[in-house]
Order: sequence, then C-alpha cells, then structure tokens
Amino acid sequence: MEPNTLLDAVLDEAGISHAGLAAHVNEAGRARGLHLRYEHTAVTRWLKGQRPRGQVPDLICEVLGERLHRSLTHDDIGLGTPGAGHAASTPLCGFVERATALWRSDEQQRPHVVGAPALTGTPAVIPVWEWENPPEDADVSRHGQTHVSMADIEMLRAARAHYEQMYRKTGGIATRARIVRFLNSETAPLLRGSYTDETGRQLHRATGGLVAVAGICAYDSDAHGLAQRYFHQALRLAKASGDRGLGGYVIALLVNQSLFMREYRQAVAFAESALRAAGPHITPALAADLYAMQAKAYARLGDGTSALSCIRRAEVSAERIRRGQEPAETGYVQPGLVNVQVAEALLSLGDLGGAREHATAAVGTPAHDRGRVHRLAMLTHIELRQGDADQAVVTAMEMTETARGMESQRLRDRLRAVRDHLVASRCAATADAAELIDGALRVPL
Repeated sequence: MEPNTLLDAVLDEAGISHAGLAAHVNEAGRARGLHLRYEHTAVTRWLKGQRPRGQVPDLICEVLGERLHRSLTHDDIGLGTPGAGHAASTPLCGFVERATALWRSDEQQRPHVVGAPALTGTPAVIPVWEWENPPEDADVSRHGQTHVSMADIEMLRAARAHYEQMYRKTGGIATRARIVRFLNSETAPLLRGSYTDETGRQLHRATGGLVAVAGICAYDSDAHGLAQRYFHQALRLAKASGDRGLGGYVIALLVNQSLFMREYRQAVAFAESALRAAGPHITPALAADLYAMQAKAYARLGDGTSALSCIRRAEVSAERIRRGQEPAETGYVQPGLVNVQVAEALLSLGDLGGAREHATAAVGTPAHDRGRVHRLAMLTHIELRQGDADQAVVTAMEMTETARGMESQRLRDRLRAVRDHLVASRCAATADAAELIDGALRVPL
C-alpha cells in the first residue's frame, strides 16, 4: 500500500488530530443514519494507505472541507479511484501535489512514510514502464503566484551539487534532513509557481536531479520504501523535462537499489529499459555503470556468459568517457568505479585473481572518500578469500580510517561485513583490524 501523504497534508493544514478526525467522521455519519465507531487507529491505517469503505471518503471530505472552508474531492485527500494514482499516469499538477505532500511528510518524520516498505512486483515496475512509454507531456507550463526565473533554476542546480558533495563527505543520514527541508521551503513553491513550457521543462529537470539525491540519502539511511518513492518521483520529473538521459540516470539508481534488495532479474530488466529507452541520449559514463551493474546481477544469477558480455560492454563504454562532456548527475562514475563493479561480478563468478586485479586497480585510482571506502572493502574481502590476511588487515584499517566522520547505513553495512570476514578468517593478524572496526561501529548514527 502507498502511504496517503495527501490526506496527511490536509489533516495538518486543518489542524485536526487523528482522534479528532475519527470523532468528526462518526458524528457526520450519524447525520446520515450510519453507526460508525472509528478511533484514531483507523485514521492511522488510512494514512498508511488503507482505503475506508462506503461513504467514509465522502464524510472525510465533508469534515475537512468544513474546517478549511473549501470543498474537497476524493483526489484532494488521496482517495481517488484505486489504481489511478501511478506517478507517471497522474496529470502533472496532481503529481506535484502528491510529490510535495511526500516531502512534507518526510520532513515531519511521519512513521507511515519514513517506514513505508519498498514496492515489489508490478507496482515497482509500473513507474519505469510509464517513463519508457507514451504519452509524453505536451505542455508543462503552469500559472501560479511565484514567477519562476532562470536564476531559480540555477539555484536548484547549485543545491543539487551542494547536497551531493555533502552526501559524499558526510553520508546520507546527515544530509537527508537538509535536502528535504530545501525541497519543502524552496523547491515546492517553484513547482507550484508560474512558468512557460520551456522554463518548466528546465525546472522539472533541475528538480528531478535534486529529488534523486534525496532518494539516494533515504537509501543510505535504510529507508528503502521512501527512497524508491523519491526515485519514482525523479523519474516522473525526468519525463516531464523531456530529458531521456536524466531518466536513464534515475533508473540506474533503481538498478543499484534492486541489487541491494537482491532483486537481480529486476535489476537486469531495469538496466535494459534504461539502455533501450534513453538510446543515443545515454552517455558513456552511464552506459558503463548500467552494464557493470547488469554484470553483477547476471553473476549473482549464475549466468557467467551474460555477465562476461556485460563486463566487456562496461569496459568499452568506460574507455569512451570524456570529462566535461557528461552531465553533472553522472559525475559519480569516476575512474575506477567500473573496476570495482567488475571485481564484485568476478568474485561472484569465483574468479578471485581477476577480481583482485580489478579491485587493486580501483583502489589505485583517486576517488572521493565514500567511493574509496567501498573499493577498500571489496579489496579486503578478496584478499581474505585468497588467504592474504596480512595485506587484508592493512587494507581494512585504511578503509576504517577513511570512513570516519560519515553517517551512512550503507558504509556501516560495509564495515560490519568486513569485520565478519576478518573474524571468520581466524587469523591472529586480523584481530587488531576487527577491533578497530568494532570501535568505529560503537559510535551511534
């Protein structure tokens, strides 16, 4: 079930509690001859996505409409026709209201939003299918109170770069609250503002890049359902912008999340969708990452032939990367990234020698601290698998020192995994490194 962020937003605007809404709905029902006995727990279920039966949606509109002195429809409170609320099929104005309601609920740390489970199966696939297929947005212009200028769009672009750097240096947990606050205070009024179709497409593109970073921070904070919803929003914004390359980048984020969730066939399918639909708009850096992630998925599925084929395509694409010719979003595809992805795929296939060669090359290439932690973690794992405990200790200690100061659940997962491998090796030399990691893990996030 999808969290009902619209109902949450209207409740907040009306200044009415869960218990208050339940009591007023019961009272309004009695006026219609209904014997309702709702309590605050029912409202909580509605906010989590459960749809109330019968005339109750009408009663909710009536109660909240009277409080706000305006009429409300089922769509206004997130109780429109079931199945009609997919992000890409929703009219753009309706999507904007749903998107900004999610940002607001996230900033207020609403449990039904922050703790929402990740979508699986068809609901997880539909936003990608709708991005890839018609209809396109014919006109994204809007009439609102705030006039949107190119200076506003440049501000959004600068904010995306700022929060991306913050994420790389300090982690998603520390960055997430900042970027969500920015979305609510600065971005939401612009989306609801006044702009032409041309300006609107640039606005939606800039917002899409920013929302994608918010999704990355949620993913890094272990809020996977929330991260997925941000990625789906970014995909809808990419479609509105008309920028196929941006959509391909967002799908790459979904591929990465699918790999983490062990949805390997979904990861392969999503990557294929991005490569197919973005076509000539996909850059060498993005293609390299998509092929490398596909290789990891195929390797996990035990399909060595397909994995090796994707590795070759990733390496060819990586050789074509030209700095200065890539969009800002693909800056994460730094030299050595494909190497560490390939190392992971080869490790899954049992090729320890090839995996170590690629992991060593990745570590020997300059990278930002966050990326370096992942590279060192992979190399440590391979060194332990090869029985080189002494070198693994050196690598693990460098990894732990590099990770200091970052608040990231994903990096913490890496540290725990390396520690477990060190302990499992039962070598006396690994005790100091394991103890160093234990000390780092004792500091709460």
